[in-house]
Amino acid sequence: MPTTSRGFPLMLTFDLDAETMWTARDPAYAQRPILMSQGAYGWKVGMPRVLALLERYGVHATFFVPGMVAEQHPALMEDVLRRGHEIAHHSYSHRWIVNLSPEEERDEMARGMEVLTRITGQRPRGWRSPAAEFSPITLDLIQEFGFDYSSNFFDDDSPYLLRIRGERTRIVELPFRWVLDDAPFWQYSIVLPGRTLQAPSAVLEAWTSEFDVLHAEGRMMMVGMHPQIIGQPSRLKVLEGLIQHVQRHSDVWIDRCDRISDDMRPLLEAAP
Repeated sequence: MPTTSRGFPLMLTFDLDAETMWTARDPAYAQRPILMSQGAYGWKVGMPRVLALLERYGVHATFFVPGMVAEQHPALMEDVLRRGHEIAHHSYSHRWIVNLSPEEERDEMARGMEVLTRITGQRPRGWRSPAAEFSPITLDLIQEFGFDYSSNFFDDDSPYLLRIRGERTRIVELPFRWVLDDAPFWQYSIVLPGRTLQAPSAVLEAWTSEFDVLHAEGRMMMVGMHPQIIGQPSRLKVLEGLIQHVQRHSDVWIDRCDRISDDMRPLLEAAP
């Protein structure tokens, strides 16, 4: 069964964590300027490069943004929207959900929703958790806050409708996997896990190979990236190489998560 009415869906997504990648783990990191500068690279240098590349190839994408980052960079949010991209919800401060009380988790969701709605002028329709973590109440909050899609789970290569407390919802899940995320290949910091620096050629080979198999099977492809990582010069060439590889296929639909998930939903609802 095809997953969309417009061909094979590819979603390029970017988590604009900026300095919250560090401060969410330890607020004291805010007093370490070199650590903070690694996060600042994302909004200062990485984002302009990424946005220019997407525009050059006529591609629209989804940016998952913590509310705190949106508050700090409203002009950047305006630029993202002006270029036709989507801004989706990525918590307020990027705190790890498993370390929060239920009240704190709800507050992160509510504050992020308020800030993003106020700054962008539109309620965010999709949600991605910080650091790929859920608590026992996260699915309930996704439903309560009225999200139309989620991009969090690692259990499939095709979209599906989330089930919450045994009931099938209309919320489209857009799953991904660590091999389709730039952080496991390139995240390097003296205080963060990972500390790996793979050759760009290895990542391009992995991502194009993933695409070839997923495309042949008629599934979908969700790529998760971070402007502070993918926006570095040699790594941007990997994203460009992936786009060039994909655009050689006439049946590929590269677009924002909200548009693609809207197209998927009727097909998923009609499936047994």
